[in-house]
Amino acid sequence: MSRIAKAPVAIPKGVEIKLAADEISVKGPNGQLQLASHPLVQVLQEGEELKVVTRGEGKAATAMAGTTRALVNNMVTGVTQGFEKKLSIVGVGYRAQIQGNKLNLNLGFSHPVIYEVPEGIQVEVPSQTEIVIRGADKQRVGQVAAEIRRYRQPEPYKGKGIRYHDEHVVRKQAKKK
Repeated sequence: MSRIAKAPVAIPKGVEIKLAADEISVKGPNGQLQLASHPLVQVLQEGEELKVVTRGEGKAATAMAGTTRALVNNMVTGVTQGFEKKLSIVGVGYRAQIQGNKLNLNLGFSHPVIYEVPEGIQVEVPSQTEIVIRGADKQRVGQVAAEIRRYRQPEPYKGKGIRYHDEHVVRKQAKKK
């Protein structure tokens, strides 16, 4: 079995877990998340821990055990602490502002870009050049950050665009005469 799958997932106080035959549900202070369980993997609750056990043999069962354990751990972390991604906007005149449930981005186009924030995700704009995305579901937080970044990816010559807060953009040298 996978080394990741062998490690149990600790259940903190205030987190409820419901294990059904085809679904795992985790409920905590930051919300509720569900995961469809794979037929090759079984999740067992033993006291204040969750253990992932394979039902079959082979590489596919081993791989799914590690994946399921990681997803369940992310669900438990998400409903207790949550996840966040920070984006930085670089460029003259590039700015962001939040208006209700919509993120308004001015990115040098002839029109503003309006992004509808999905349910379960909170977007904050502490300054005009910073965007903070928070939520309980790690995959959705990353997907929203990637969708916002896709509107104007950082370009290698001047470095303008939307980038992750910790991202380093490799700059190219301009054309020489």
